Amino acid sequence: MSKEIDVPNEAQIKSLKSLTQVVYVLYALSYFTGVTAIVGIIINNVKKDDVAGTWLESHFRWQIRTFWFGLLWAVIGAATYIILIGMAVLFVNFCWIIYRIVKGWLNLNDNKPMTF
Repeated sequence: MSKEIDVPNEAQIKSLKSLTQVVYVLYALSYFTGVTAIVGIIINNVKKDDVAGTWLESHFRWQIRTFWFGLLWAVIGAATYIILIGMAVLFVNFCWIIYRIVKGWLNLNDNKPMTF
């Protein structure tokens, strides 16, 4: 049994684009607050069916992967911090997440999908 996907109209796309931007902001703010990325990933998962079949779907995938891989590398960095390699892992993870937020945000601003 397949599920039929409703194609969003222009007003819905504009609203979903704003929501996608909010998630990028939440991810960026998590460096200062520590918890807003959790709100962002919840939004991504709750609203991902709404963006299915649109160019915004690639941004949601990008954001979800950024969250989970960033969390994975943060845990690895924290676990290896005692042997000093963790500092390097955490720094690289920090740079990688910032890169993904900036790249995603710029593509979103230009109405471009994310390419993998």
